[in-house]
Amino acid sequence: ISKRRPMNETLSHEKKALSAKAIEKMKSGDKDKSDIGENVGLRVSCGKTGKKSFFYRYRSPIDGSIKQYPIGVYPEVTLSEARVKLKELKIERSKGVCPKARLEQEKIDHQKNKAITEQKKERDAFTIHSLVDLYLDDVICDRQILDSKTGNIKFIKGARKLKGQSETRRTLYTDVVKVLGDMPAIEVTKRDVVTMINNIINRGSKVQGGRVLAELNLAYEYAIGIGKLPEDFPNPAILAKASFKQSRIKLTAKKGTRYLVDDEIKRVLKWLPMSGFSLKHKQILQIAFWTGCRTGEICGAEWCDVNFDSKTWYIKATKNETARYVQLSDECVAYLKCIYESHLLEFAGALPKYIFFSNSTQKPILQKTLSETKWRLKNPEKIKNHKYSSDQVWLTEIDDWSPHDIRRTVRTGLSRLGCPKEVAEAILGHSKKGIEGVYDLHEYETECAIWLQKWSNHLFTILEN
Repeated sequence: ISKRRPMNETLSHEKKALSAKAIEKMKSGDKDKSDIGENVGLRVSCGKTGKKSFFYRYRSPIDGSIKQYPIGVYPEVTLSEARVKLKELKIERSKGVCPKARLEQEKIDHQKNKAITEQKKERDAFTIHSLVDLYLDDVICDRQILDSKTGNIKFIKGARKLKGQSETRRTLYTDVVKVLGDMPAIEVTKRDVVTMINNIINRGSKVQGGRVLAELNLAYEYAIGIGKLPEDFPNPAILAKASFKQSRIKLTAKKGTRYLVDDEIKRVLKWLPMSGFSLKHKQILQIAFWTGCRTGEICGAEWCDVNFDSKTWYIKATKNETARYVQLSDECVAYLKCIYESHLLEFAGALPKYIFFSNSTQKPILQKTLSETKWRLKNPEKIKNHKYSSDQVWLTEIDDWSPHDIRRTVRTGLSRLGCPKEVAEAILGHSKKGIEGVYDLHEYETECAIWLQKWSNHLFTILEN
């Protein structure tokens, strides 16, 4: 009778340590092979494609569940390397750490770090230049987009009129993009913005500094609103604005109080024809004296809006966005007729669209060119090779004045002649305030015509005396 061997003796005889040769012989569908002795827990599996992989099978020290930790693919990872890695994992497990849980956490952390890195790269690429362009393209300027429903190009008007669009672009590019353009928008600090605005103030452009700060603030607010910057990001323009307010530095213009008295009006009107202003500038200023209109409104005047028979000029776009008819005095009508006839001769009957147009663009000349020319006339010594004669330079016999002061001069002069307040305000195109603007919708056109003719007669009297 044969003696039965003890069970433990049979198991030790059947189990063998893993070998490279045994691993190489493994085929798809074979059972996992496991190591023995001090390497117990190390296993090899052969997948459907024949790929052989090492893994560590163990009980988690955290919850006692069975876990499998991937070690590597054979033969890129050799058996000896897998056993070395196994020892490291066992030491880790002996310290109460679950290698699989640690690996999964590392993957999560890696994904988070990768996302943070990509987000940082994206934010670093979002510079002040990008911020400004985003604000201009999406908010300020007219734009065209593709309608996803119809497939047609859709036109969307910008938040500003064409002139305002170009001015906003010039304002932001001249100072903000030039100084801070390459900096990531998220890294710009209050100090950076304050330094930039102080530099603008130091060159004598306090109002421009205020405009720059206001536009930069709006650009940041838009970027934060659409998620280009974090919601909790401290807008440096707002912080800079608060800093200037705390230090009581005003970035707005002083309220204008300058107007010309009769003697000053006489001197200006006699000097204007021989001044260094261009012919079109002279014509604009002369019409401003007759009508009290903004010089910017006169710059954009079109021939189709002038009616010589009714002695009116229709303004479609005004500062308060209310169209109105400007009544023209006999002298102003005669003056415009002279310009009209000269245009007919110059363009062989093909009348240009605008009365005061730029020769290079055929668009209305910009109002700011008046202020620029005034500066050159006032500071000829700062201009290299200037060609102004003593008669053409700025009139220094009276206190300094600006083109917009003409509007204030007309309003004050009308009051001195006894013009009723409501008529004088209608002449300037000011909208009625409060309850009066709700119920009094009369436009005083007849009265405006009468009082503008009186004002024109007064100007004639001034020049004759």
